[in-house]
Amino acid sequence: MSEHFIAQKVKDLKPSGIRLFFDLVLGAKDVVSLGVGEPDFSTPWKISSKAIEKIEQGYTSYTSNRGLPELRKEIARFLKAERGIEYDPDTEILVTVGASQGIDLAFRALLNPGERAIVVKPAYVAYEADVILAGGEPICYVTDAESGFKVDPNVLRAMIKKSGAKLFLLNYPCNPTGATYSKKELQAIWNVCKEEGVLVLSDEIYDMLSYGIEHVAFPSLKGAKAQTLYFNGFSKAFAMTGWRIGYVCGPKEIIAAMTKIFGYTMLSAPIMGQYAACAALHALDEAQKMVAEYERRRNYIVAALNEIGLHVHCPQGAFYAFPSVASTGLSGYDFAMELFKSEKVAVVPGTAFGEEYKDFIRISYASPFDDLKEAVRRMDIFMKKRKAGI
Repeated sequence: MSEHFIAQKVKDLKPSGIRLFFDLVLGAKDVVSLGVGEPDFSTPWKISSKAIEKIEQGYTSYTSNRGLPELRKEIARFLKAERGIEYDPDTEILVTVGASQGIDLAFRALLNPGERAIVVKPAYVAYEADVILAGGEPICYVTDAESGFKVDPNVLRAMIKKSGAKLFLLNYPCNPTGATYSKKELQAIWNVCKEEGVLVLSDEIYDMLSYGIEHVAFPSLKGAKAQTLYFNGFSKAFAMTGWRIGYVCGPKEIIAAMTKIFGYTMLSAPIMGQYAACAALHALDEAQKMVAEYERRRNYIVAALNEIGLHVHCPQGAFYAFPSVASTGLSGYDFAMELFKSEKVAVVPGTAFGEEYKDFIRISYASPFDDLKEAVRRMDIFMKKRKAGI
């Protein structure tokens, strides 16, 4: 009866492929889940204790729309020291409710109806939806396994010219592939965006989770800062998903426009989480311990998947593997469903990150090492049953 009140763009929006799949497996017993993109670690105590201390002292109010001045100063200090980029904490930094909200705010602040934004796929499920909800049109740059799921600058240039896109969203290290970029590769991408006058939205939420390659922040490239919005946060590297603290840095005019929307819709990020984030930026040693464990798990899962017959390139960042299941004769969705029914292992079909990835699944190795080993054991059994026609 009330359905006719719903906006058409929302009706047309596809539900999250990740959530759709996990609703099917919710409540099942003896499941080993390699699906959720969330650290299995608890937030380090030196971070949590700071928030508890502030709550006990009565810090439970709103903050400035832009975020706590203390946190913005800490973010500016951290980025200068660790990423070689300088931002004015008063005008060029906005604290958001997770990095995801920052990306949503950016599209709403930047896109007029019908304007286009290029999104690199496979992609985090919210990117295309955010463009659509902002009234824009997503243009998808579809990468493939042969290229290591990376952007070719020449192809990007042609896409920009053909589509007239205003924005270019790049996520690295990437969810779901773990692909990332060297400084030389980023420079080639920046040269195209600079020459074509496209604003870069660089989502680097997994920057600290890089293995064997130094992470280079996009706005640290010469001249790129003035034409880049930089997104980051505390969820992944510091195991702070539930605290919901992210941030975006960029030109002051754009940050002011985003803050205007933020002031009408969210007011401020949670104050307790912001104080916890301040503590996190002085707890890099805790993050590094977790990163070392993720790298150990990555090395294991990549070798194990290839050994049982699921080809996967070695991710250089984040905590995901994106293997092809084409050798099984099943689509990624069918593979995920049959694996779950047969062996109680939950993975995400590749189509959750783009319909073009029907031959892939995403595996999160942000799970205890013993769970990874058990999952691989069960997947090996499943693969052998498939081969035997059982």
